[in-house]
Amino acid sequence: MSSVSGTTTPTIVIVEDEPDIADLLALYFTREEWSVSICDNADRALDVIRARQPDFVILDIGLPGEQDGLDVCRELRKTNNVPVLFLTARDDEVDRILGLELGADDYVTKPFSPREIVARVKAIMRRGAPTESATTRVEFGTVVVDLERREVRVNGDEIVLAAQEFALLDYLVQNTGIALSREQILSGAWGPDWVGDIRTVDVHIRQLRRKLGDDLPLATVRGTGYRLS
Repeated sequence: MSSVSGTTTPTIVIVEDEPDIADLLALYFTREEWSVSICDNADRALDVIRARQPDFVILDIGLPGEQDGLDVCRELRKTNNVPVLFLTARDDEVDRILGLELGADDYVTKPFSPREIVARVKAIMRRGAPTESATTRVEFGTVVVDLERREVRVNGDEIVLAAQEFALLDYLVQNTGIALSREQILSGAWGPDWVGDIRTVDVHIRQLRRKLGDDLPLATVRGTGYRLS
């Protein structure tokens, strides 16, 4: 996998079966000096992602064949935490929530501006970049969070978190003991310019609880939001 912050060209895989959309996105990311690969089906997408180990994946939900984009993300998340942005022609809340629960970092409905996609990808990459912090390693029972190495372990086993899930956990750790509203969490973990459903926070909180278990002291604060104790 290449480095966005260094001199190596960042790589992106665009999984989209509509050639006009795929080519337009590829053009915009090429202008931003990204290395781009395009796939138009699920099987090919998984092969290319495994081979290239990209820095980012743009994934259309409505792919031809037996597997759709949700299936690709589900399979990908078994071993890989590469950031994923979903594209879809359907503005369906069920799809949106399911995509986030599968580990997607963002979700955009067609039609869209390619400039918006580039901006969202850059924002997700910034959130996933290592940051300097006073706290670098914390333990909550069997849960060990190493912010510097961007690594989480439960009972010694490494747990794969999506980029946005880790950004959320990082923000909670840096604000341990503080009752945070959903608006504060969105601003801190997603960024002040993020636009979307505030319930995204709840979906990602559920994901952290499911993956990290009961030892993570993440409490719901009624009428406010959440607190990591």
